[in-house]
Amino acid sequence: MAHWSDWGYYPPSQPRKARGGIKAQSQRGQFAESWWARRWIEVMESFDIGARLNRGRTYARKGQVLSIDIDKGKVQASVQGSRPTPYRVTVKMKALAKSDWKALAAELGRNALFMAKLLNGEMPPDIEKAFAAAGLSLFPRKLRDLATDCSCPDWSNPCKHIAAVYYLLGEEFDRDPFLIFKLRGIEREELIRLVGQKQASGGRRKAPRSGATAKAAATKKKPLPAVYLPASAEEFWAGPADLKAQAMDFSLPSLDAALPKRLGKFPLWRGETSLSEHLETVYREASRAVVEMYLNQPG
Repeated sequence: MAHWSDWGYYPPSQPRKARGGIKAQSQRGQFAESWWARRWIEVMESFDIGARLNRGRTYARKGQVLSIDIDKGKVQASVQGSRPTPYRVTVKMKALAKSDWKALAAELGRNALFMAKLLNGEMPPDIEKAFAAAGLSLFPRKLRDLATDCSCPDWSNPCKHIAAVYYLLGEEFDRDPFLIFKLRGIEREELIRLVGQKQASGGRRKAPRSGATAKAAATKKKPLPAVYLPASAEEFWAGPADLKAQAMDFSLPSLDAALPKRLGKFPLWRGETSLSEHLETVYREASRAVVEMYLNQPG
């Protein structure tokens, strides 16, 4: 006969293996690298939703989240659980009103460092103070500031599927801090334009140009002469005659895949390792092959 304490106990369900899911770049330890992404994770973990958060972390690292679409004030995701059909997850954050964004733009416009860092892909450390000065908050303050829903049968909200999306959002914020603003209801270009308008309206008016200055400014620069390609393929691949006499440096680069690395992380990466690690190997091998070809050529 079953004991009364056995009623209501259900063993943890095991999710079906997902193919092509979004895998967290952090496979151990803490999620995210930047302070703003860690702040998002800290806010989520402070809501004290228990073991669901730990299971959500496992789901995020195993690649159970199949897709994430981030729109203004809303995130929609698909998460593979224990059932054949993936669960539909929705996370909504209250979007700020236009008047709120104008007030915030005025605060951001008072410090040029704010926009300089944002344009460089960084979240300024004091930006939460700018939000507070405008009577606003960048991150959710309480759990009810987020409206979440999942099609799974779990009565808990947020469930482990929603928690998995929370963690992957943290890594996406790490890659692009403007996504946090998007969840608050404004696109990158809109915010930049709004701050620019506030800075322009608060600055000094420019002195009128003199006639000579205006005439010089109106004068267009002459276009550079066109450069035509050689008519024959042999001449093109041979290159100019003086090129062969020049000494060329074929030493290996100090940093592999330097140019792709400037593009930042690939959004919602699905590979086992990061894209930059793959590209580093390709660039390194290509560089070595070129050097060997140059050193081993006859003459």
